[in-house]
Amino acid sequence: MTAGRLILAIDQGTTSTRAIIFDGDGRALASAQRELKQIYPRDGWVEHDPEEIWQATCEVCRAVLAQPAGAHVEAIGITNQRETTVVWERATGAPVTNAIVWQDRRTADWCARHRQAGHEDMVTSRTGLLLDPYFSAGKIAWILENVAGARAAADKGALAFGTIDAFLLWRLTGGRRHATDATNAARTLLFDIHDQDWDRDLLALFNIPESLLPDVKDSAADFGATEAALFGRPIAIAGMAGDQQAATVGQACFRPGMVKSTFGTGCFVMLNTGDLAVRSRNRLLTTIAYRLGGKATYALEGSVFIAGAAVQWLRDGLRLIASAADSEALAAQLDGNGGVYLVPAFTGLGAPYWDPHARGAIFGLTRDSGIAEIVRATLESVSYQTHDLIAAMRGDGARPKSLRVDGGMVANGWLMQFLADILDMNVERPTVTETTALGAAYLAGLHTGLFTSLDDIERRWQHDASFEPALAADKRRQLLAGWDDAVGRVRHQQ
Repeated sequence: MTAGRLILAIDQGTTSTRAIIFDGDGRALASAQRELKQIYPRDGWVEHDPEEIWQATCEVCRAVLAQPAGAHVEAIGITNQRETTVVWERATGAPVTNAIVWQDRRTADWCARHRQAGHEDMVTSRTGLLLDPYFSAGKIAWILENVAGARAAADKGALAFGTIDAFLLWRLTGGRRHATDATNAARTLLFDIHDQDWDRDLLALFNIPESLLPDVKDSAADFGATEAALFGRPIAIAGMAGDQQAATVGQACFRPGMVKSTFGTGCFVMLNTGDLAVRSRNRLLTTIAYRLGGKATYALEGSVFIAGAAVQWLRDGLRLIASAADSEALAAQLDGNGGVYLVPAFTGLGAPYWDPHARGAIFGLTRDSGIAEIVRATLESVSYQTHDLIAAMRGDGARPKSLRVDGGMVANGWLMQFLADILDMNVERPTVTETTALGAAYLAGLHTGLFTSLDDIERRWQHDASFEPALAADKRRQLLAGWDDAVGRVRHQQ
């Protein structure tokens, strides 16, 4: 990478919006962040205000571009919370309603109807996904049927749909570009991941007009440029990927069999399967890891809906801790979990259960249980859920030797050691743990020529710490048996 040439990454996540300027060694030179309000209109519903997201994006970008490094930014990469759905007016750019967030469960009955009608096998064979409220198609259908005037406007071609990346791109380019990348398109339930195109049969099945949809590009591509008035000059937008795929790039998991897990609001494990789109026998997702030069690299993915969000709940909801960092010391002061298990199914359970009706619970409380036990049980739940995903991948034939981890929770050394113990696998933490934003920067740099190849990026991955399993096998089995029992108690009995 040429000295002085920098990339700005926009990382629009579930709980915050960030902008980070990276240099050629993956070092963050400037950053800014704004928290995002969570809107809960009803049980199981989760929304965001798209205008708040847009304003925060402008604010954080302006904040970092105003710093000395900002003058050397030559391109932007965008990464985003996936599946979250926005529908807006083409004429004005105004959203017709709040964004429906990936965690939202309002379309559970819609999914069940299509499943009972026998459509899931076709959906899975083409998209790699399951009929679950997680994905965008049901959210689009809900908006068209429940927002006044939306169906008629969509049928006239007056509305546009996008995941957050496409909405931001539309706004950044002044409405000149309506596009997404293949990784985000692959999370909609509308994109054939084999033919690499929107699927007209699925659009007809779900009654979604094709005119709503964005163009689909490679993850490193020409996405246009920002309006000059936004940041004082036009800046090329050259990379785009959903947050978990961007983290896969940031972790340099470019070889088949490599696996990473991102611990943010949720927890997402992604296993590179190369040219082969592996269909899971264990209810994992088949998805696109990245698409470069028109060629897709595939992955198996397991999604946990609540990870860091559970610690946030301890802090903001129960007020048991003052900060997320307090959880490490509280967990470490105990010799064990005291038989206490927390299942954080606040918005249902993700892979491999896919149970939108499950709800959270704490089990095993006694008179001796206190704040430390509840906090530890919350952290342990993240590791147990990750174990469920890795076990499913092993059931599909994968044999990962180590797990690369990233995201805000990996600063917790106690959690990383417990994760290694429960997985019975080495856990590797990189020097740069903000790999989601870093991956977006790498993709933009690939398109602009700042990086020459994936090998060039892989050489930049740096190791910070390794955590090796040290738990006796019988203790591991005992802890996992307790977890399995707890999960069984919250599962919805159909």
